[in-house]
Amino acid sequence: MYSFTVRNRVYRFKDLKTLLAKASPYRTGDALAGVCAESYEERVAAQIALADVTLKTFLNKVIIPYEKDEVTRLIIDSHDVAAFSLIGSFTVGEFRDWLLGDEIDKIVLESIAAGITPEMAAAVSKLMRNQDLIAVAKKCEVITKFRNTIGLRGHFSTRLQPNHPTDEPKGVAASIIDGLLYGSGDACIGINPATDSPAAVLNLLNLIDTLRQQFDIPTQSCVLSHITTTLDLINQGAPVDLCFQSIGGTEQTNTSFGVSLALLDEAYEATLSLKRGTVGQNVMYFETGQGSSLSANAHHGVDQQTCEVRAYAIARRYKPLLVNTVVGFIGPEYLYDGKQIIRAALEDHFCGKLLGLPMGVDVCYTNHAEADQDDMDNLLTLLGVAGCNFIMGIPGSDDIMLNYQSTSFHDALYLRKTLGLKPAPEFEQWLIKQGITNGEGDLLSVNSSHKLLSGIL
Repeated sequence: MYSFTVRNRVYRFKDLKTLLAKASPYRTGDALAGVCAESYEERVAAQIALADVTLKTFLNKVIIPYEKDEVTRLIIDSHDVAAFSLIGSFTVGEFRDWLLGDEIDKIVLESIAAGITPEMAAAVSKLMRNQDLIAVAKKCEVITKFRNTIGLRGHFSTRLQPNHPTDEPKGVAASIIDGLLYGSGDACIGINPATDSPAAVLNLLNLIDTLRQQFDIPTQSCVLSHITTTLDLINQGAPVDLCFQSIGGTEQTNTSFGVSLALLDEAYEATLSLKRGTVGQNVMYFETGQGSSLSANAHHGVDQQTCEVRAYAIARRYKPLLVNTVVGFIGPEYLYDGKQIIRAALEDHFCGKLLGLPMGVDVCYTNHAEADQDDMDNLLTLLGVAGCNFIMGIPGSDDIMLNYQSTSFHDALYLRKTLGLKPAPEFEQWLIKQGITNGEGDLLSVNSSHKLLSGIL
């Protein structure tokens, strides 16, 4: 039992799971689940009570039973005691103050990452203002490699997302050309296929791989099919660079996605065995998003942000090249408006980076949410300041296959220009060589890119 008294009223929270939920900033998903604080006062009381909980408590009191959930077992069994020793005596409130200290830098944060459990990260985020989440995330530098180097300080990458409602090759190719000419695609060229047909997925993989080899583009491809489809294609000798899967923070959520840790282990080893990377072998790509466990009725009474961060324990196991939260994709039932979407994205990015993950964000919203492109511009800028590894690049920011609003090639150019950021270094040199950009990162005219255009068309 946890409690705090406000003006002679005692607020009691029966267990750690309840305390975490009540301390969360308000969002519609937690209200839908019936786990949120009933008033602002109760929320503040929960946050004050949470600040006094020791970090060791999260190792002794799990929020989903160990024997019933393989994600819980992974979190507890993989905990690094040595990495935890530096922060092991802290309360959640003391951990927050320590993280914000000027003496805490990326080297220190790297040294403790394996000792932080998702619940610890979620707890401390609930005590932070948005500026705190940005300030600490900016200290983190998580670098991953495949055919280029992603996550270096001063660099900012994009996933070129040439989705097409029917997977028509010419339409996909046109979007790829468009993105490359705007300097997009260093995180990967990643397609959400309209179907999970192995033949269709193979066709898209071959299309990207042929283009990549023809122009010696230092990037990686990914067709975001189900992991079982990717695994089958690997066994057939398909040109698979990255293995993708959506994941959630509970075993039951992942079961609803048709995955398990054993299946992820198998796919990871199979993809790694291909050795297709040139500068590194980070081969996994994961997507997450607040609300997925609730939408699958698999949240066990845990608030949606804590469920989200638990998914990062799975991602961390496989040393991924890319992880991103699809922050506003589900809709207003989970994140109602721009304010809630911005807060959730900053939480996810902070928690992922704290756990040592190469976090990106799909800065997006559905058309029935109380949000607009100005909200996304604000979020994009905040994430750039926070050191986000990558965002999406979609023609016109309108995903015609998934039917939601995201970020465009122009949005990435704005952020790079405004904050002085560059693409991945290997990709930047390719852009200069192709005459797409100059050494200052400025786009050159389309006529300067005639080699690329004529070769593809």
